[in-house]
Amino acid sequence: MRQVIADLSASRIREVANAGLGRSDVLAFWFGESDEVTPMSVRDAAVTSIEAGETFYAHNLGLPALREALAGYLSSLHRPVGADRIAVTSSGVSALMLAQQALVDAGDEVVVVVPVWPNLTAQPAILGARVRRVSLRAGAGAWRLDMDELLAAVTPATRVLVLNAPNNPTGWTLTRAEQQVILDHCRRTGTWIVSDEVYERLYYPDAVPLPGQVVCAPSFLDLADPEDRLVVVHSFSKSFLMTGWRLGNLVAPAPLIEQLGKLIEFNTSCTPVFVQRAGLAALADAPVSVPALQARLRVCRDTLVGALQAVPRVEVATPPGAMYAFLRIEGETDSLALAKRLVTEHGLGLAPGTAFGDEAEGWLRWCFASRQPQRLLQGVERLARALAL
Repeated sequence: MRQVIADLSASRIREVANAGLGRSDVLAFWFGESDEVTPMSVRDAAVTSIEAGETFYAHNLGLPALREALAGYLSSLHRPVGADRIAVTSSGVSALMLAQQALVDAGDEVVVVVPVWPNLTAQPAILGARVRRVSLRAGAGAWRLDMDELLAAVTPATRVLVLNAPNNPTGWTLTRAEQQVILDHCRRTGTWIVSDEVYERLYYPDAVPLPGQVVCAPSFLDLADPEDRLVVVHSFSKSFLMTGWRLGNLVAPAPLIEQLGKLIEFNTSCTPVFVQRAGLAALADAPVSVPALQARLRVCRDTLVGALQAVPRVEVATPPGAMYAFLRIEGETDSLALAKRLVTEHGLGLAPGTAFGDEAEGWLRWCFASRQPQRLLQGVERLARALAL
């Protein structure tokens, strides 16, 4: 076995979840998914496809109908995107790995803004790259990017810059002005940007959206030219409640998309047709389903953060994006031990900050994507009781 594989850390979120395995009394907020089931229209589309016998191989890059639908959907949110710049993938994480495989050689330097979902730092390391971490800075519970530090880290020797905004776990979101600075800098250094934007529709501007208003986090697709060294990754998991379906896509320059077809062949061959039919149904429903989800999650976020801010010793800020409250408890420095104690002794399941890198040690991630805001309040009550002991 390659040593880099042996050195990979097992999921610390799973480690906490395993501590509460089999307990029906646990309020689980550790995984990054909603507790809502995929909408019936999306499930029906997959069933119809299976019943029609669509169980054979598809094109490596995805069904033409889905690529066209994605082009229309993304163009409605950003600058025009052609279907020739889109590849359909078997999950967002597969899209991220494909991007790294296409761009990174062993020994290349990859800069990653952290804390972040650990796959984003592990993927280039698996390929033999040298990963350089640039950390967000926490203050009053909120996380911010030191732009001078990032620009100093990205040099002509940097092959790829990896960003995730809105960010898992912090909820930090890049501004459009920051994206423009980063894009201009990477154009000068010749650095590729891999932007994980799977949470772009889970974004909560200060002003509550008006009916019919399209809400989307700032994206590099709002600024970049088609030939820019940019790969933007999306997923159906979060905004379309399809975590278990494993359906993603990426946008890249058309010449790179042509080459990605070969990589997809060597990784998964293709995405199942019935899953792609489900994706088409999700996109058709998006004008109604996504704003409704955004509104529900805004209520969940405000309910949870407001309740947490009233608990002594808890430091938490209102996240502008994603689906997580990231909190710190005064006097607690071992997030894994704390998360295990909360689940075993108090039936509260949270993700330890250390799962997202050393930069997030001492923090806890709480997924607020719940159908029942009251369930979030029950969790806060358990946390408050635990801290009062």
